[in-house]
Amino acid sequence: MTVPQVAIGSQGLRVSALGLGAMVLSGTYGSPDLKRSESTFRRAVELGVTLIDTADLYGDGANESFLAPLLSPVRSDITLATKCGLTRSDEGKLTPNGRPEHVARAIDASLTRLNVDHVDLYYLHRADPAVPIEDTIGAMSQLVSAGKVGHLGVCEVTADQLERAHGVFPITAVQSEWSLCHRSFEIDVLDRARAIGVGIVPFFPLGRGFLAGAFSRGVSFANDARSDDTRFWPENLAHNLELLDGLRAMAEANGLTTAQLSLAWLKAQGSDVIPIPGLERIEYLEEAVAALAVELEPNEMDELDRLFHPGAVRGGRQDPGKPALTT
Repeated sequence: MTVPQVAIGSQGLRVSALGLGAMVLSGTYGSPDLKRSESTFRRAVELGVTLIDTADLYGDGANESFLAPLLSPVRSDITLATKCGLTRSDEGKLTPNGRPEHVARAIDASLTRLNVDHVDLYYLHRADPAVPIEDTIGAMSQLVSAGKVGHLGVCEVTADQLERAHGVFPITAVQSEWSLCHRSFEIDVLDRARAIGVGIVPFFPLGRGFLAGAFSRGVSFANDARSDDTRFWPENLAHNLELLDGLRAMAEANGLTTAQLSLAWLKAQGSDVIPIPGLERIEYLEEAVAALAVELEPNEMDELDRLFHPGAVRGGRQDPGKPALTT
């Protein structure tokens, strides 16, 4: 199966119906095999997965640098997305930075690391509570005028922030965590995005591996970016793993993996939904691509909504500038 190209948002950009979250390719969840990651990237392009998502934060620029030689021979086929606006202190603390002067520096640094002259989609990684979002988006819009950026996006914003950003410059995509095990995006941002024609890009569509059945009781995340996610803390993980039993039974009845069933549920939310799972291995990538062909019956959607109703999963990410996110 070749992944189809679809419209994202209402500003004329087209992307693959499934993207690749490149963060995991060069390290986030442990130490990956970089040669294997390179093979996964190339296989993604072969399959038509052409939306590649990175950020200047990932590895403090290392992820962008890792992608550069891989992008070079296929750049004209790729929709390249990166982000600015979230910085890491020397102590490792993450802090939003939406100052216009930071935006101007950040894009130049990203273009240098990626070895490209422009990116197709540039996201504000987090809104800065100390800077009006209008000021940040205004600065980002100047990058479009300068030819350094094709389209603008925002990440993890409220419905009000999304509308305010869109009032300054047309927003093509909003990126937020959304999956069976994290459904707060549905409360008000989803409807607002659709009302103003903004495409929807869910990250962590497999719940950081949880919905793929990757974990068991007693697993440790001490050296892993998931250590800040209270869903994986022992007091919550045992409960959350019990929820997978129903998902696993449904998946097996349909000849699917739990990851495929989870992605099929998300894709069934609408043609404007473009998930970007982080997939380090070719077999996981091919599994995700195959999920695009799965069509769930209404009763199956209802059962998944019952099993993973908002609040069913305990815990959430510790996000910069916000209280712990819950489902």
